Amino acid sequence: MNRYANAKLLVPIDFSEEADGALAAALEIAGKNEQITAVHVAPPIGSFEPGVVYIATDAERTETLLHSIHRRYSDPKYRGIKFEILFGDPGHEIADYAKAAGTGLIVMPSHGRTGLAHLLIGSVAERVIRLAHCPVLVLRS
Repeated sequence: MNRYANAKLLVPIDFSEEADGALAAALEIAGKNEQITAVHVAPPIGSFEPGVVYIATDAERTETLLHSIHRRYSDPKYRGIKFEILFGDPGHEIADYAKAAGTGLIVMPSHGRTGLAHLLIGSVAERVIRLAHCPVLVLRS
């Protein structure tokens, strides 16, 4: 028996194939698509991202990101999934959203960072595991 068949699932997405795989895994686990929320966490305006300059407001960025998400996940198999845009530190935002929404399971990719990049950047998956109030299923790439 699938103990998460009726639980709320949260899937962080970042427009990567690994995130698409995590969403596919959540679709297999969930009893209904309506139990799944996919969140994209964007950096706040004013934060430094190499090569990226923001000239839009958060509302404009939200609209653009949601349009991109709906285009990417337009297949009928995604119908019923709730998509949200958050701003801030991904690890904290994902854990905070999960707690506030009463999420029973977070399903996310590991993105496989190792070595120096892992030490310098840190791992979103590790932060979510540390901060989350619920179980976290981390999928290997």
